[in-house]
Amino acid sequence: MSDHHINLIGWILFIVSAIGFIIASWGHFWATFGSVFFLVACLVFLIPFFRPR
Repeated sequence: MSDHHINLIGWILFIVSAIGFIIASWGHFWATFGSVFFLVACLVFLIPFFRPR
C-alpha cells in the first residue's frame, strides 16, 4: 500500500471521527461548533488528494 493510500485512509478515519463527535455533542453549542470546525479542517486537508496533478 502506498503512502498516498495510507494518508487518504487516515483522513477518511478523521472525518468519520469528526462526524461521531458532531453526533455525540449535538445540543451543546460549543462542542458542536468545535466538532464541525474539525470536520471542515479535515475536508480542507483532503483537497490536495483530489486536485489534478
